[in-house]
This record gives sequence, C-alpha cells and structure tokens, in this order.
Amino acid sequence: MKQSNSPCYIAILCLLLAMPSLLYAKPDKVDGENYPSGRIPQEIKNNTYPRTYFPNSEKLGKNEMRIIALGTGMPTQTPNNKSAAFLVELGNGNSFLFDLGTGSTDMLSGIQPDYSKLDKVFASHLHTDHIGDLAALWVAGWIGGRYTPLQVWGPSGATPELGTASMVNHIEKAWAWDVFARSGTLPDAGGKLVAHEFDFSKTAVIYEKNGVKITSFPAIHIMDGAVSYRLDWNDLSFVFGGDSYPNKWFLKNANNADVVIHECFFTPEQWMKIAGFSYKQAYWVTSKIHTPPEGFGKIMSTVKPRMAVAYHYWNHRDIEFEIFEKI
Repeated sequence: MKQSNSPCYIAILCLLLAMPSLLYAKPDKVDGENYPSGRIPQEIKNNTYPRTYFPNSEKLGKNEMRIIALGTGMPTQTPNNKSAAFLVELGNGNSFLFDLGTGSTDMLSGIQPDYSKLDKVFASHLHTDHIGDLAALWVAGWIGGRYTPLQVWGPSGATPELGTASMVNHIEKAWAWDVFARSGTLPDAGGKLVAHEFDFSKTAVIYEKNGVKITSFPAIHIMDGAVSYRLDWNDLSFVFGGDSYPNKWFLKNANNADVVIHECFFTPEQWMKIAGFSYKQAYWVTSKIHTPPEGFGKIMSTVKPRMAVAYHYWNHRDIEFEIFEKI
C-alpha cells in the first residue's frame, strides 16, 4: 500500500508560513535594549568569555567594542564567504557598518540585529563587493524597525557622477516604486537615504559624536575615490582598510591600533590558476590594485596592532595555507 507524504508537506508549509512572523516578531526589551523575542543575553563576568559566540547571547559591556565580520570574501560569493562588511558595536549603544558588500545582509539578518540601531554605513569605495547591499539594508532595515533615515558616508570620485552622493541618488531613483508602495504604512522617515560625501584625497574627521571619532584617509585602489577608516572610542581603536595598495596614510593612521583590518589578496600564481590570467595581468591585479599576502605581512609588522585581520580572499583549504605561509 502506497503511503502518502501529505503530513510532511503540511509540516513544511506550516514552517514556511510561520517564518515571516518569526522574522518580524516584536523584540523583547532587556535593560532598555531590543533583543529577539525569547533571548535573554548574559552578562560577561570576570572577563571570562565562552569559547563560541552566539549572536544576542552576550551583553556588550559598557567599555567594550564588538566587531562582527559579516563578509570577508570576493565579488563572487560562496555560501559561507560573502562580500566585505564589518559591524562594529560599542558599549555606548552605537553601531556602525563599514562596507556592505553583496550578500552581507544575508549574514546580518542571520544575527537578528536591532535594526533601529543600524542607521550608519561607511563605504570605503563604490565597488559592489563593498557597497552592493546598501539598497537591501535601506529597505529591510526600514521594515525591521529603523524608522529614521539611513545615513551613508562615502568618498567623492574623480567627477561628481562617480561619488557617493550620485550613487545614493541613483539608488533612491531605482527603488522609487518600492519606497512609494511602503510609504504611509511604515513611518516615512525610514524610507529616506542620506549621503554624506567627503573629499577622498584628504585625511579628515568625518564623524564625531557621543565620544566616537571616525577619521577617513586616502587609499590607493584602481582609481580615485577609495578610502580607509579609523574609529576611536573609549581608548579603543578600529582601522578598516577597505581595498588598498600599501601606502603611507595607512601606516600612519593604523599605527598601534587595537584591531586593524586590511585586505590580503591572492598571490599572482594563485590568481593565474583561479582567473586564467597571464603572470603580468595577475601581478597587476594582486600586487598593484590589491595587496598580496607578503604586503599584508609587512604592513602588520610595521603598524603592530593588538589584532591583525586579513580578508578579501576565499578561505578554501587549497588557498589559505599558502596565503598564511606568504604572510
């Protein structure tokens, strides 16, 4: 007698129908902070941390900085290696996103953040693997509880149309139908996108509020319009290089910082195998447009951070050990 699979189908259907309510479940307030319903974060005592971090399981201490790598990979993502994005959470309640590459909002939603706090994005440059998910955060964050405009800081370009303000303006125009459809149902302010464009060629403080200072300085990457960032707060420092060839600005601004993140691209030989380039082409990409592993090692040996973080490669076993050796 043939058995029916209907109960299985019904169970799957019920789960799928329930998922939207799980995603948009009203958060619980814990000590004035929003957490996913049912999560009770624990306070860290005696500076003893669990071996494994689970999102929303630990209270962030008042003097602490938490950095979550949402994406560390390439323009072509893998299921476990999205494009560049780093979330910095501070004990004063502020949160900052440095880059927001394609696929990174998948990882962001996976940690069930408080979207009302995610209103500040700092773009290092305008490649899709560094800012391609901006529209996704703009709308999803609005739906998820950010009822204030999404603020975007980013560099100017060689011409006005190649700068951050122009990009933001075109994103707003591209998604006008989406925003118009939601207006009136959601608070309208959350549907706004605000650009803060600054001169890519200058070292300057571009954000200073609540004891947080963020400095932008020039990076060298393929063409005009790339920058790196340094965040200082409460005697803690975070430096994010974006994409860049080694340069004097980075060595100066990253010196003795607590956490320094810099790209560590493939070797020319690896890129020849991966992309089918000639050695001359592969060398240009890996060692002039980007920073190869040896360059990453020299940078970190010079600036001497408490923690050095390499990113911008696929963390495949047949690749990473050779990269580590070169560093």
